[in-house]
Amino acid sequence: MYYIEAIEESKKTPKPYIFLAGGITNCPDWQQEVRKGLEDLEFSLFNPRRENFPINKPSASYYQIKWEYNRLQLSDLITYWFAKETIQPIVLYELGKFMDSNYDILIGIHPEYPRKQDVEIQTGLARPEFKFVYSLNDHIQQIRDYIINY
Repeated sequence: MYYIEAIEESKKTPKPYIFLAGGITNCPDWQQEVRKGLEDLEFSLFNPRRENFPINKPSASYYQIKWEYNRLQLSDLITYWFAKETIQPIVLYELGKFMDSNYDILIGIHPEYPRKQDVEIQTGLARPEFKFVYSLNDHIQQIRDYIINY
């Protein structure tokens, strides 16, 4: 695995390019669990969660959002994990933006995520064949299967 954390610039790295979309603020660091579950595979992982986000630097948000925007555009697969701790409006926005595109998408939803039904209904309208998973372990397995079959 080639691991790229926001806001690192990446050089030529192995495909597929996979973006971890999902909650950061007030959410557990589920991204590291995904990373550990995939570390034996050959691919590039874009993680928007930074170990040290400079919250007091006014331009930090701009560069963070720009990095995420660019990596989402580059990705072969966008994975979404909806943790139960927060609503995650930006993640919902990103899902809506890419749902009607040709991007490969996988979605995992914690069973107690407050907007679970909304995500299921909206996704089902755009992609009726879509299959959700409801645990992080199952989501990691979905991603593994995608990489292996890429």
